[in-house]
Amino acid sequence: MRIEKIKQQAKDLGLSYKKLSEISGVPLSTIQKVLSGATASPRYETIRALEEALFRLSPLPEAEYGSRDALVSEAATSYGAQKKSPGEKKPGEYTLEDYLALPEERRVELIDGVFYDMAAPTGYHQFLAGEIYHTLLSQAKSQQTDCRPFISPLDVQLDCDDKTIVQPDVFGTCDSSRFRDGRYYGAPDLIIEVLSPSTRKKDIVIKGAKYANAGVKEYWIVDLKEKRIMVSVFEEDIIHRIYGMEDTIPVHISEGKFQVDFGEIYHDLIDYFPELKD
Repeated sequence: MRIEKIKQQAKDLGLSYKKLSEISGVPLSTIQKVLSGATASPRYETIRALEEALFRLSPLPEAEYGSRDALVSEAATSYGAQKKSPGEKKPGEYTLEDYLALPEERRVELIDGVFYDMAAPTGYHQFLAGEIYHTLLSQAKSQQTDCRPFISPLDVQLDCDDKTIVQPDVFGTCDSSRFRDGRYYGAPDLIIEVLSPSTRKKDIVIKGAKYANAGVKEYWIVDLKEKRIMVSVFEEDIIHRIYGMEDTIPVHISEGKFQVDFGEIYHDLIDYFPELKD
């Protein structure tokens, strides 16, 4: 499956095998063998190098996950499938007032005036998010820093307006003054989203672009399905990296003071959920 996605994304970007070799550092002959199927079991390092090169060129791969406009339409349909009465708001017109008026049991995010339903997370999802949060919290306490991680559900009023409220799985901030009435106001320094089947497209396409534009400094996407972590650092020199589930990943904006050992977390995960073993 990963090989097919690499081939499709390279095609969508108009990359020849030669150009893909140049940007990834993988020998041309190796790329030809891997993408033609001549090599039945390519090395993990080769796949990772190709994915990382493509990720740098297209950090929000719409060819794989769908366009933003299509997702907005899809989400609006799922939220308001019932017939609208005259004068009722349309997707794009909802505000913080509408968000706060929802029943407490209704979990949604509000992005640019559009509501997106949030399905109940799986045990895998909660295990990963909880372990990441606990790791960062332990490091923050041991270093006696003002920086702290927070875990969902917690409202983040991302754009400091009344059109966007998100609930990142885990986020980190070093500025406690941004909390107002229990809600975080503005863009956190670090956001980590653990992908679920129901949120996969939204987290990668819509929220990825939204976080970058809002001023989030670093964004991690934990993809258990593909066994990878995609890291984007939105600074002057934008960095896009792909890591594996065995890697220890530094929080780049902390200059390595914080890091997450995904190897340890992943081993604990498959010990607790043995059905995840290959």
